[in-house]
Amino acid sequence: MRKIVWLLGCAPLLLSACEEFDGAASPASGQFLTEVPESVRTLAAPNQDLQSVRLDTARGCYVYRYQGPVETTLLPLRTRDGRPICVKAVEEAAPAA
Repeated sequence: MRKIVWLLGCAPLLLSACEEFDGAASPASGQFLTEVPESVRTLAAPNQDLQSVRLDTARGCYVYRYQGPVETTLLPLRTRDGRPICVKAVEEAAPAA
């Protein structure tokens, strides 16, 4: 009887481990940009996958899919000198006078 209780109690935990998270190996369709802006292409350092680029809306920076020998993850798209490529934040309201 205890084995069944433990099995039923652990089943949701074990099944939740099967969920894919952001940056998983198989991204949802439409997740990446169909065309990367030319200004971003000229800034980007070589050896980055410009076919799998998207804009991270939480940070405002571009990220690309890196497929390593062990896992696939999203890394910041960087310039030749190592700085991340981000979009300029739009000010929401003008300062009060």
